[in-house]
Amino acid sequence: MDKLTEMTVFAEVARCEGLSAAGRELGLSPSAVSKILNRLEERLGVRLLNRTTRQVNLTEAGQEFLAHCQSIVADIEAAEDSLADYGSEPRGIITVNSTAGFARYKLLPLLPKFQQQYPNLTVNLQLSGDTVDLVAEGVDVAIRLGQLQDNRLVARKLYQCPRIVCASPDYLQRHGYPNRPQELEFHNCLRLSTSAVFNQWHFHSVEGEQRVEVNGTFITDQVEALHQHALAGGGVVRLAEFMLAEDIAQGRLIPVLRDFDCGTQSVHAVFTHRELMPTKVRAFVDYLVGSLG
Repeated sequence: MDKLTEMTVFAEVARCEGLSAAGRELGLSPSAVSKILNRLEERLGVRLLNRTTRQVNLTEAGQEFLAHCQSIVADIEAAEDSLADYGSEPRGIITVNSTAGFARYKLLPLLPKFQQQYPNLTVNLQLSGDTVDLVAEGVDVAIRLGQLQDNRLVARKLYQCPRIVCASPDYLQRHGYPNRPQELEFHNCLRLSTSAVFNQWHFHSVEGEQRVEVNGTFITDQVEALHQHALAGGGVVRLAEFMLAEDIAQGRLIPVLRDFDCGTQSVHAVFTHRELMPTKVRAFVDYLVGSLG
């Protein structure tokens, strides 16, 4: 910072051809300007200016140094000017991380309209089943489903998504309908290998809360694979409503245990900072809240 101040003062003195005039432009006294120049010349070990009471002239070394100073100061001003629009209109690249399932059914259908509203903003969508480190991976916004684990992040709730337990008509014809949560013990329940909590199905009714640790002969690390296996008649699955709604409407899957509340799943947008939040992040999160909330 001291070097930048010295270069700025030196360049201004050269432009104004005087210490007093440069001081007025910079809001410094002539003595303060003189001290800064003396410090600069002493540090560099070379005279940059020939100074008299009436005139300031650049030495040969000063002329060469001035060209570099002017270039550096101009680059700094250009860098600051390039950010001027970031405070008013979203632009640049926004990196978004989401699970593949949420992106397919909820996020991707919303993105074209968002990009119509903000044509100067490029969306870089990353799909991952793992919880990523936003800072290390350079992610601006991540969509998280379920309970949040990292309290260092800022989270904004998008909506509550109901869960539904269902199976294909073929499976139910072969194995019958479960009427109570306890009867899931006799059914092939489809499980996720990456989350033990996912395989603990909670039900609410007038009788209170019940928890069933489900079991079955199919386990995978991809939620979409659970969905497809259920469609193929592989067993009973519990998934978010947004993944199942169309299949239920078309009769490809049939909800079971409809007298029981199968719980909900919170969906949040998470990001690193609330203060000085980039305009692109604020615009994206506000858009999701307005579209999903």
